[in-house]
Amino acid sequence: MIMNEQFSRTKLMLGEAGMQKLFRSRVAVFGIGGVGGYVVEALARTGIGFLDIIDNDTVSISNLNRQIYALHSTIGKYKVDVARERILDINPDCTVNVHKTFFLPETASMFCFRDYDYVIDCIDTVTGKIQIAVQSREAGVSVISCMGAGNKMNPTLFEVSDISKTSVCPLARAVRQGLRKHGIYNLKVVYSKEPVMQNKELNDFRVPGSNAFVPSVAGLIIASEVVKDLISY
Repeated sequence: MIMNEQFSRTKLMLGEAGMQKLFRSRVAVFGIGGVGGYVVEALARTGIGFLDIIDNDTVSISNLNRQIYALHSTIGKYKVDVARERILDINPDCTVNVHKTFFLPETASMFCFRDYDYVIDCIDTVTGKIQIAVQSREAGVSVISCMGAGNKMNPTLFEVSDISKTSVCPLARAVRQGLRKHGIYNLKVVYSKEPVMQNKELNDFRVPGSNAFVPSVAGLIIASEVVKDLISY
C-alpha cells in the first residue's frame, strides 16, 4: 500500500504495466559523482527495484559544490555507502548492491553485464567507458554513456544522440575513436555542444572546473532516457 501511494503520481504517467517493469528492473550505474549521483537519485525516486552502484571514491570537501551525496556530515565516507543509505530512505523496497571499486579494463571481469537490464556509464576514464560499451554490446544489454560535463556552464546545451553524430566534445571524440577499434560505431550518449571553457587564468585544466547545475542536468537527462527505454515509452 505504501509503495502504491509513494509512486502514485508516477503511475499516472507510466501506467501499472510501466511501474511493474521498473519495479522488476536491475540497473547498474558506474560512477556516482556529479552526474551519476543524480542519475541514482532520479531512478530511486522513479521506482527502479534493483540498483547496482559502482564507485570506490569517498566524499571530499571539493565535492560539495555539485554532488548530491556530498555534505559536511558525509565527508570521508564512501559514496556508495552514503548512496545506499539515501536510496533505502527513499524506497526501502529497493535492492541496492554496492561495489567499492573503480571500473577499469583491469576490474571488468568482476561484473556480469548479463545480470543487468540497463547499464549507465558516468565514469571519467576513456578506457573504462570503452570497456563498458564493449561489455554491454557483448551482453546484449542497453547502455547509455555520459560524455564531458566539466568546464561547462550552459546546461541547456545537452543533447541525447548517438556517438557517431557528436561534435565539439573532446571526450566523445576520444571514446568514438576507441570504439571503432572494437568495431563499435553506435552508442547512446548524452553530451554537450558547449565548447570547453578556456580561461587559463582560472583553471590549468589538470582538474576540470565544475558547478552545481551542469552535471545534475546531465544526470537527470540520463535517468529519463533509461526510464523511457525500460518501459518502451
